[in-house]
Amino acid sequence: MFKRLEAYLEEISHFLSGREEREEILSEIRSHILEKAEQEFGEVTESSLDKVLAAYGPARRVAEKYLDGREIIAPAYRRYLFRYTTLLFAVHCLFSVAAVVFKESFIFFPVLYVPSMGPFDLLFYLPTAFLFDLGVVTLVLYLITQSKKEVRLPWPKVSIDLDEVRPPSATVGRIFGLLAMIIVTGLALYLYLRYGAIFFTTFGSASRQPLLIPEAGQWYSLLLIGLLAISTIGLAVKLVKFSPWIDAVKSVLSLVLVGLAFRYPFDTAIAVPLPEAVLRTTKYTVIVSLLVLSIFFAADLVKALVRIGRKRLAK
Repeated sequence: MFKRLEAYLEEISHFLSGREEREEILSEIRSHILEKAEQEFGEVTESSLDKVLAAYGPARRVAEKYLDGREIIAPAYRRYLFRYTTLLFAVHCLFSVAAVVFKESFIFFPVLYVPSMGPFDLLFYLPTAFLFDLGVVTLVLYLITQSKKEVRLPWPKVSIDLDEVRPPSATVGRIFGLLAMIIVTGLALYLYLRYGAIFFTTFGSASRQPLLIPEAGQWYSLLLIGLLAISTIGLAVKLVKFSPWIDAVKSVLSLVLVGLAFRYPFDTAIAVPLPEAVLRTTKYTVIVSLLVLSIFFAADLVKALVRIGRKRLAK
């Protein structure tokens, strides 16, 4: 009994789980390794087996030679993976926003469950929802592949295709867009450094009146400047090198900043006396605006992840 060889075969067996002929394959590999050790070194010992196993390669790669034609997801269905995930996640986002606005839960067993949640909770729920949707689509495509039946799946035209994922050229329009963002970001930063906030009801030199109390004004001003800066830096980097990872990082950071905006109680942030009805309308307007921004950033994140995944599948 050669412990090193048996451990190697046990590892290969793990990767061959589910194959009916697994024992036959392992027996063939064992015989081949023992024969090679005897031929090359004159005898079968732990030392000679170590050298043969080192040349034989990692157990996973050896197992993969016997797994050809047994893909988890058939190549013909791989293009559906991120396209279907994108569509399912879009539906998930729609009901998630509805759950926040109407404070209701939505259940479509067994595919979709959206609990009632607050705006800040939504930002942590969306990444989990995306992973869930990806898992559901993967499971369905896996079952279709393993059934070995000819299943004709619809091909929606409202998602990202690999052919559409091309690095954009550094056009004049994009350059002017970057310059505009630099100006806006610089102006916002200037106002903050000079006045400690960027939100005012009036802006005359003598009658300038802050819209928010000092603490809230600084909080929301820094968040807005952060969002502008992230967008500006993203545009600048993409002029030099286009990569979906840039959009992914930008979307994640933007979602975090939007989430932080929900952490400050808006009811106590207004410094100007307003009628109750106006205050309530303003509050809901801000919440809806932040939710819309969250959906846009979440959609950009999904697009970036789709592009990353599609490019990996194409390799």
